[in-house]
Amino acid sequence: MTYSLSDFDFVLPEALIAQMPLPQRSASRLLLVDGDNLCDQHFCDVLEQLSAGDLLVFNDTRVLKARFFGVKESGGKVEVLVERVLANTSEQHAVLAQVRASKSPPAGTRIRLADQFDVIVGARVGEFYTLNFPSDVFELIEAHGRLPLPPYITHDADGFDEQRYQTVYSRVPGAVAAPTAGLHFDEALLERCRAKGVNFAYVTLHVGAGTFQPVRTENLADHAMHSEWYTISPETVAAVRATKLDGKNVVAVGTTSMRALESASQSGTLEAGSADTKLFITPGYVFKTVDRLITNFHLPKSTLLMLVSAFAGYDRIRAAYAHAIAGQYRFFSYGDAMFLSNATASVIANTSLSTDNSPEAKE
Repeated sequence: MTYSLSDFDFVLPEALIAQMPLPQRSASRLLLVDGDNLCDQHFCDVLEQLSAGDLLVFNDTRVLKARFFGVKESGGKVEVLVERVLANTSEQHAVLAQVRASKSPPAGTRIRLADQFDVIVGARVGEFYTLNFPSDVFELIEAHGRLPLPPYITHDADGFDEQRYQTVYSRVPGAVAAPTAGLHFDEALLERCRAKGVNFAYVTLHVGAGTFQPVRTENLADHAMHSEWYTISPETVAAVRATKLDGKNVVAVGTTSMRALESASQSGTLEAGSADTKLFITPGYVFKTVDRLITNFHLPKSTLLMLVSAFAGYDRIRAAYAHAIAGQYRFFSYGDAMFLSNATASVIANTSLSTDNSPEAKE
């Protein structure tokens, strides 16, 4: 069946958009989608769905304080959202950023950010601008930036958000949005997983602002997918291979972990390395590495809703979302979660997985 954009629309009561996280990370609700059966659980019950030898794959990206307010030399106000760090060496400190201003700033424009330091506008790259920072990008962002919450969260980020809009295992700065399925894991739950014999592995995918952009073309083939950078280590590839050979499940914690793993499996084998990915997963996609998926509830008409529909089955996801809305689950980044299985069971054979340590990962 061929799907169009309107097939991924649904009506969500505004009251179900979670504005704040719960006091305890693992206290969220969990909707278990088991074939055509739907089971209401709590997130801490996710352990019941995991067996010794299963592999949880986490995205260890860390959200940057990527939002700045500033002024041009002319006095015009500017809002900047850093999308990606391009270079941070002794010779160059450059980022790619969204710049909102009354007029598009030409190359050479000087912008004062946070009333603390100046950046110089460089080349335009599509909808983004290159901005040249005066010194270490990460230090300036951490010291003077603001945490960028998603557009559907209506309050400004505070100290509580700075703690809770990061996973407890985040360690590689570079994202402008959190890998939100991981927000449900606290140290106690991670320890319970370890005690049960569940194994852990990590990928890094720096989530970009494009993750919040709805698809606007009715024909999905016309959609230009946003690009995100990922890296997968040889150790993670080896852990996935060992899990498959043992007949256990590779469980992606979040669509970002899923996207990294599947992007690095496009040759038919999972390969270590780093690359940009524009992989657009829609129903009909054959999954090559991931067996199970933990994920939050996603926006209407979003690429992430299309991804989970491809993984668990379109009709099952429609039923699950209807169930969640009727049951008043909390939606989006600070909301509740689902546990999904691959409906197509089209994962590649164990023997086709590779521990190729090539520095180039296939897109």
